[in-house]
Amino acid sequence: QVQLVESGGGLVQAGGSLRLSCAASGRTFSTYAMAWFRQAPGKEREFVTAISWSGGSTYYADSVKGRFTISRDNAKNTLYLQMNSLKPEDTAVYYCAAERPGGGTYYYTETYDSWGQGTQVTVSS
Repeated sequence: QVQLVESGGGLVQAGGSLRLSCAASGRTFSTYAMAWFRQAPGKEREFVTAISWSGGSTYYADSVKGRFTISRDNAKNTLYLQMNSLKPEDTAVYYCAAERPGGGTYYYTETYDSWGQGTQVTVSS
């Protein structure tokens, strides 16, 4: 199992930027893919972006492509999400997630077996 702690959420005006971090401990960080999901009030948790164990491959939901950037620092056991040009519809609780052994399809929640507690991102119009 992996322990994950997110930070960096907050309130920002539309058009602004935020950077989320996710500190990992437990399993060797450089051996598994990571992802960010988000959940808005009354909605299901949705895939935002994922990154391979090496950082060499990244995947984005169409809704955030070109605005969000996922990255990781394996030396620091930390995952990042740089969010630019934020929109009110980006308002949600953001969760980082660690891929389960054996992996799976990157945009399915079932692919991940460890989740952080979530960090609130609120974008005002």
